[in-house]
Amino acid sequence: MNKRVAILATNGFEESELKSPKEYLEEQGWTADIVSLKSGKIKAWANGNWSNEYDVNYTLDEVSCSDYNALVLPGGVINPDLLRREESAIKFVKAFFDEKKPVAAICHGPQLLINAEVVDGRELTSFHSVKKDLQNAGAKWVDKEVVVDNGLVTSRTPDDLPAFNKKMVEEIKEGKHELQRS
Repeated sequence: MNKRVAILATNGFEESELKSPKEYLEEQGWTADIVSLKSGKIKAWANGNWSNEYDVNYTLDEVSCSDYNALVLPGGVINPDLLRREESAIKFVKAFFDEKKPVAAICHGPQLLINAEVVDGRELTSFHSVKKDLQNAGAKWVDKEVVVDNGLVTSRTPDDLPAFNKKMVEEIKEGKHELQRS
């Protein structure tokens, strides 16, 4: 069955953290749309410099959570910081949690999860500089290449992409995840 996945990003995303998951999703025969704040192109960040431009498929005001089976949040320092300032981006992220759909966030991507107020009580990982922010928001931060908590997949850095991509696809195949707390 064809799945449709939103990749929420804007200028300053870590190139490998968008490109690698997008390609991996498309290898499954699925659709991976780049969703952003504005139409046109967004510019990647790679190796400490601006890099390639990527076409935006849809803007946030053109789509909703109901259009997608899952959400991917690439990192980069600039990208999540710009997105978490936008109420439309926060609402979009929160909707996936409300609908119990899989969400995959890597590196600095979990900063969006903090602003969406969806990390309290969850186990996750991120780039090490985001650790304290996540803990302050109530998350249980662990230092592992990939962490899964009820459909939420998180990883630390581009080095973790193979494990991240594999778990992301696994969780998307499983579909909706009912949150269970002991």
